Amino acid sequence: MYVPSMSLNEAPAEKSNALLSTDRIFREVPQGLQHSKAIVYLIIWYISSGATLFSNKYIFSSFEGDAFSLAMNQLILSILTSFIQMQIMNKLSAQIHKTSPSIKNIFQDMIFIGAFRCSTIVFGLLAIKYTVVSFVATIKASSPLFTVIISRIVLGEKTGHWTKFSMIPITIGLSLCSSFELNFNIIGFLCALGTNFFECLQNVYSKVLISGDRHRYTAIELQFWASLMASVFQLPILLYNVDVLSAMSSTSLSLFLLYVLNGISYHIQAFAAYAVMAYISPITHSVANTVKRALLIWLSVLIFKNPVTFLSGFGTLIVIFGVIIYNEARNMDKKPGISNSLVNDNSPIITTRRDV
Repeated sequence: MYVPSMSLNEAPAEKSNALLSTDRIFREVPQGLQHSKAIVYLIIWYISSGATLFSNKYIFSSFEGDAFSLAMNQLILSILTSFIQMQIMNKLSAQIHKTSPSIKNIFQDMIFIGAFRCSTIVFGLLAIKYTVVSFVATIKASSPLFTVIISRIVLGEKTGHWTKFSMIPITIGLSLCSSFELNFNIIGFLCALGTNFFECLQNVYSKVLISGDRHRYTAIELQFWASLMASVFQLPILLYNVDVLSAMSSTSLSLFLLYVLNGISYHIQAFAAYAVMAYISPITHSVANTVKRALLIWLSVLIFKNPVTFLSGFGTLIVIFGVIIYNEARNMDKKPGISNSLVNDNSPIITTRRDV
């Protein structure tokens, strides 16, 4: 009773294969965001994302923090917190898990998502270090561009004409933001694109694991194992770039406490994102993420008082508008495919979800 791991180079198999069925993965579960737990997790996700993003920038600007040390800190706190949370939830839960994946199978599942998470964190922190928060959030709001490419490569999902058309305003808005951003930095820009790419990979693969037909990882399980595997990838990067003993000895109490709060907020953010993903499809998840990005963009402008040109601000609005069109276009393009899959797909539709 275990979902086999998926290789990124592996072509989609038969439609009955629950792991690689695009229609199954992108289909809404019952109730979606109308579920009370989904709303709670969504609010927690929004608040913790803002806390993590702004504390990242504060650590860099006020304490000259190191991106590689901060990345490892977030992973370590996530591992510790999720492990404690798993133990508590296992004792409180009356549900009996008859089977569980072996360590070997867990390793096969998590090696890719661990690498994606490590890359997402490092690139994201470097992007924030080299440029302003509002600009990084705008770049991240363009994730549908990457979702289209990744869904095609990983899941074999074809892109409809409406979806391709919706890419135009996103590209134009992104170009305006990049061209007229007063604090534009090529390293920050490339790192923001990098974190977008790996975050999309992580989300697609996470949805595969969290919606498995035979074994479904809970949000907290996914958070623990993904963070543990990501720390394995992050450790040699940290040791190569940072003198760990010197960094630890020079860390003040204030910075240490900030690191702890930042790591906990990051854990809550990632866990809540996984929890929301269990109730909705990646399409709806993208809409919710876009709304979150829009709020963070303007909050960062107000909090950090970043100067914004008219064309840069206009470009941000175009990106957000383009993403809304993108999600509507994907729904329009997917309707015929979903209708056909309901008739032709003999595998059962995901209709239940155990508590995260």
